[in-house]
Amino acid sequence: MQQSLVSHRALVTGAARGIGRAIAAGLAESGVNVILHDRPESPLLAAAEAEMRTFGGEVHTIAADLEDPAQCDRLATEAMALAGRIDILVLNASMEVRGDWRATPPVSMDQQFAVNLRSSLLLLQRLVPPMLERGFGRVLSIGSIQEEVPNPDFMVYAACKAAQANVMRSLAREHGAAGVTFNTLAPGAIETERNAAALADSAHRSRIAAKIPAGRLGDVADCVPAALLLCSEAAGYINGATVRVDGGWSA
Repeated sequence: MQQSLVSHRALVTGAARGIGRAIAAGLAESGVNVILHDRPESPLLAAAEAEMRTFGGEVHTIAADLEDPAQCDRLATEAMALAGRIDILVLNASMEVRGDWRATPPVSMDQQFAVNLRSSLLLLQRLVPPMLERGFGRVLSIGSIQEEVPNPDFMVYAACKAAQANVMRSLAREHGAAGVTFNTLAPGAIETERNAAALADSAHRSRIAAKIPAGRLGDVADCVPAALLLCSEAAGYINGATVRVDGGWSA
């Protein structure tokens, strides 16, 4: 599987930390030349770049605010200019806002729609047609267990993740014979920087762990093997799938 990744070129959004960074590192270690994206104010993008360079391949970074359509377009243009082509697109960047759905203001809805769904559609419009022309490509959407087990405190986020998985299935149906695959990796409760504060509450942590058949929360490294498979040439007959990495929570 790793041999079928060597020398491919990937763009990973939201790659400065968490699951995105872990997947980007797995790709880089497998011989993929990676472009790391994160938001302009990200303090971790430089450190992520330094980590990827230890694997010996080409590494580039692009900062862009995915809430802005013009910056989505710029991200796609710069990525293709830097890499020459994009073989693997990992749509990982997301925005998660906790709150009572009855009091969610329109501005928060719009921000989440823009980052979690519209930006993906815009990047797909720019980067998938060249894949179809070449007859090869891998698109991996990072979803969430909330597609199956929604949390009302994150209603807009969960709805966007479900919509993005629907987009992957739709594209897989339309382009199933073109050599480009569209799949979703749906993590469960994974320990990341973003949820560290909530998981610091031992009672909350215990409640979540009790729901997981595996008996523990996941680590970002748990997401990497499935991601590498779905991004590889070896996975050419897996298309339109959602692979859940959740310790059995959604079973």
